[in-house]
Amino acid sequence: MTNTPISRPRRLRRSQLSVPGSSEKMMAKAAASAADHVFLDLEDAVAPNAKVAARSKIVAALRDHDWGRKTRCVRINDLGTQYAYEDVITVVEGAGAHLDTIMVPKVKTAHDVMWIDILLGQIERKLGLDRRIGVEVLIEEVEGMMNIDAIAAASPRLECLIFGMGDYSASQGIDIGGGFGPAGYPGDIWHYPRYRLAIAARANGLDAVDGPFADFRDPDAYREECRRAMTLGCVGKWAIHPAQIEPALEVFSPSAEQVARARKLAAAYAEAQARGEGAVQVDGVMVDVASIRILQNVVDKAALIGM
Repeated sequence: MTNTPISRPRRLRRSQLSVPGSSEKMMAKAAASAADHVFLDLEDAVAPNAKVAARSKIVAALRDHDWGRKTRCVRINDLGTQYAYEDVITVVEGAGAHLDTIMVPKVKTAHDVMWIDILLGQIERKLGLDRRIGVEVLIEEVEGMMNIDAIAAASPRLECLIFGMGDYSASQGIDIGGGFGPAGYPGDIWHYPRYRLAIAARANGLDAVDGPFADFRDPDAYREECRRAMTLGCVGKWAIHPAQIEPALEVFSPSAEQVARARKLAAAYAEAQARGEGAVQVDGVMVDVASIRILQNVVDKAALIGM
């Protein structure tokens, strides 16, 4: 018995821009930004007394603005609050045809993913939507990291795992102030959770995305965090300010030279296969079945970007 591969939309997530759902002005600017992905926030960026009103503002923004090729996402409140179910119902019933994904924060178990899957399915059937709304989940609790394999396999609707290092630090009791600089932790304090999340995501055909970097006035440090996440297999990083969009797009995009070389080597290997050869040497580099998988990642990313 073989498992049928799950078909998921391929979306760019090099830069995920966070925008308060209570700000009509900021949502309008986000629609015109260069970010691949924008999530309109109902959780941390919105005060409790503004959450209910923000739902209708988000619906209007999704319906009224031209979002181009962006992935349009809404982050709901976490499932332990009284807001979550009405966040989903109000936003999807109001703008479901203009929405690509729902982001769920503080996911701890596979049951959390199943809950949002069932609720979205019911609303889609009620509205007669012909396009499945995807789910993105934030891993920002130690329980979520412990259960990450089950979470990643919980639903065909799931598209993306995101590492939320802020809340994760509080959950694990990490001293985030000691994480950087020459006197800090000897190594990348986020190496293990990023690595773990990327493995679970890739094993289940999902995107892995790195979370926020708070100091948007330090582009060099942000760029380095992007580079570390990209090296481990993440496809993008959050931008909490428009100034972080361009660095993320740059780091998570292959250069024109890398794309041209990958295509050249892939073409040479295809020709070698046609001749019955298992490997080929190109410009002093040996290309075989293992290296072609790495090259194909570059080729596929370039195609998705439109390079």
